[in-house]
Amino acid sequence: MSTRTQELPRFVKDLLSLPPRRGGGLNQWIFMTARYLHAYRDPSEIIALLKAVTLGEPIKHGEIERAVANSAAVAWQPGETSTLKRKAAWPKVNQEQREAVVANGEELVDLWGASPIRLHDPCPQTEEIIDALFPGDPLLCCGASSSHFATLARSHWRGKLAGLQLIVPSPMMALEGMTKEGRKSQHTLSNTGPRHYLVIEQDSGTTDEQAAILWQLAEKAPLALVVHSGSKSIHGWFYCKGLDEETLHVFMR
Repeated sequence: MSTRTQELPRFVKDLLSLPPRRGGGLNQWIFMTARYLHAYRDPSEIIALLKAVTLGEPIKHGEIERAVANSAAVAWQPGETSTLKRKAAWPKVNQEQREAVVANGEELVDLWGASPIRLHDPCPQTEEIIDALFPGDPLLCCGASSSHFATLARSHWRGKLAGLQLIVPSPMMALEGMTKEGRKSQHTLSNTGPRHYLVIEQDSGTTDEQAAILWQLAEKAPLALVVHSGSKSIHGWFYCKGLDEETLHVFMR
C-alpha cells in the first residue's frame, strides 16, 4: 500500500478494504467511495485506486470513470456528515392496500380470458403481436441478449423475432447513437425515441397476485400486453405515447 493511501482517514481505508461483490451494491459503493476520495486524491488517482480494489469483479466499461466524474459535484469535505442527501425515494409498498387488491382482484386466468388474441396455437405468434404493438415499419432494437442486439426496420426483423428474447418497448429514432462513453452503439438513450409503452414488473408475489396488481393499474392506464419473463414475474406493457414524464412518474408511484 502506498504512502499516500496510508494518509487516508480510517473510514475511507475501511471502505476500500471491503468492496461489495457485483450484485451486492457495487455500483453504489463505487460512487460513495469516489465521493469521499475527492478530498484526498485527483480524479485519475481515484480511478486507478478504485480499479485496483475492485480487480476481479465484472466492472462495466466506463463505470468507475462515470462514478468519479458524477460524484465530483457532491464531493464530501472533511467535517461534513457522511450522509449524502438524495431525492425522495420511491414510496414503500402499501402492504394493506396490496393485500386488498390481491384478495379482491382478478387472477392470471382472467387476464388470459380477457385477451382479444387467443394464444392456443403452439406456434409462435410473435410477428402478429409485434405488428399490433408497433404498426408500420418503425426502427426496432431487438436482441438475443443484452450484448447481442441490433436496431433495424421492422420489415428487416420479420420472421426472425421468435428467436430473440429482448426488445426496447419504444421505436428507435436512428440506427445508431452515442453512449455515455462516446462509443457508437445501436442501443443508446440518444437514439431511443419517445416512450410508447411503460413496462411495469414486480419482484415478488405469485403470478396470480401480480395479475391482480396489473388489473388494478389497468383502471388508470391502457394495458396493451402482459408477458411472462420466463422466470417468476409477468410484465405489463401500458400504452403511454405522448404522455409527459411527470404524469408517468405519478402512475409509477
